[in-house]
Amino acid sequence: MSPEGLVLIGQLGLEALERSGWNVQSVGGLTLGADPVAYAIAYASGLSARSIRAFTVRKEPKSHGTAQLIEGPFAPGDHVAIVEDVITTGASALRAANAVTSNGGVVAGVLAVVDRSEGGRKALQERGFPVIALTTAADIIARMS
Repeated sequence: MSPEGLVLIGQLGLEALERSGWNVQSVGGLTLGADPVAYAIAYASGLSARSIRAFTVRKEPKSHGTAQLIEGPFAPGDHVAIVEDVITTGASALRAANAVTSNGGVVAGVLAVVDRSEGGRKALQERGFPVIALTTAADIIARMS
């Protein structure tokens, strides 16, 4: 969540989405890991030709306030990218995808900052969700050596 990290991830995430051809209107995922990624991409998109909105999927709806599972400017009919900081098992992304589809959204795919290569990508792809990762845990470890 450093300023430098948000700038870098926002720009790289936006570029990856543009290359994907998914044509999403919004990005978001399960709080808390997805939040800074979604917000960074939304901010970067605001500096570009096409804005992408960010939303948050709560783990449970609050009993007060809006009492919604999805908070932010998500709209039914949106084509969305589920975002993650890290994909391990894929469970968080699947949970967010279920919330989005249950609320009338269309999941175009999953964008992760890091894929830990522990089965999450396969689990998501088996459910029909294409996956893009900005990097892998193995690539990070290799660069640290």
